[in-house]
Amino acid sequence: MQKSSKSAKLTGSARLKSLKQNYPFLIMLFPAVLVVFLFNYLPIYGVLIAFQDFMPGDSILSDTTIWVGFKNFTRFFSDVQFWTLMKNTFLLCIAGFIIGFPLPILIALMLNALRNKRAGKVLQTIFTAPHFISLVVLVGMLTLFFGRYGLVNNIVASLGGERYSYFLESSAFRPLYILSSNWQDFGWSAIIYIAALSNVDPQQHEAAVIDGASRLQRVFYVDFPAIMPMVSVMLIMSIGGLMGVGYEKALLMQTDGNLGVSELIATYVYKKGLTGIPDQAYATAIGLFNSVINVVLLIVANTASKKFSENSLW
Repeated sequence: MQKSSKSAKLTGSARLKSLKQNYPFLIMLFPAVLVVFLFNYLPIYGVLIAFQDFMPGDSILSDTTIWVGFKNFTRFFSDVQFWTLMKNTFLLCIAGFIIGFPLPILIALMLNALRNKRAGKVLQTIFTAPHFISLVVLVGMLTLFFGRYGLVNNIVASLGGERYSYFLESSAFRPLYILSSNWQDFGWSAIIYIAALSNVDPQQHEAAVIDGASRLQRVFYVDFPAIMPMVSVMLIMSIGGLMGVGYEKALLMQTDGNLGVSELIATYVYKKGLTGIPDQAYATAIGLFNSVINVVLLIVANTASKKFSENSLW
């Protein structure tokens, strides 16, 4: 008993000493924790709206609250647009994931393999810069390049071809959306892999060179295994957010001609919840359903990663 109480005192004093040593970092961390709590955790109670007959101005929790259970969810499942929204969102996310996930890894390995490190820094800056372009400006650039009277159509017309309405043709929406999104984000996403590659022990490369390994072999057998834990974690997080495509860019690119493929769950929630006659309970139910799918995907991805590898989020 005396030993256990003594060890508890030592543990308590050690924790207090650790707090005293790290209090500047804890103070720096506090604003970030506060912002996350205020804007990510505190509003969670609003999901109760999905189970209510809610009108703007109503109190979420009061004696006059009308609870309707899963009525808003069954209404969405029976909506004529349900399968179209699911298909459009799923195809856009899957295609974007297939292209967008491996691209930053390849870019990071390529930049790390460059012998001229100054050129690598310049290329990294060039690849990262598009991330800081706003979505409105990006869609404006797409219009300037691919609009009916944009640069691409002007070149085609000058060569004797016919103008093609990229923003009015449904077949052009997904390629434009996916490729422009990957162009904007692949450099930024590669930063985390570049940081992981910077921790690779140079002695491993020296040993591989002595054994006669080529530069490509060193990439496959030294660099890539070193970032595999990070790749696994990022893969789990990417799968967990697979259906979390935002509404902003799709809404900016949306026209009457491509509405059949550009109407996503996110844009539908925006329109139902914030435009016309707002139906916020219905929009909240749809958004909650989409979030539940993401949570299920996250759990499945994490479970599979834990089973087939040593890396997982929990």
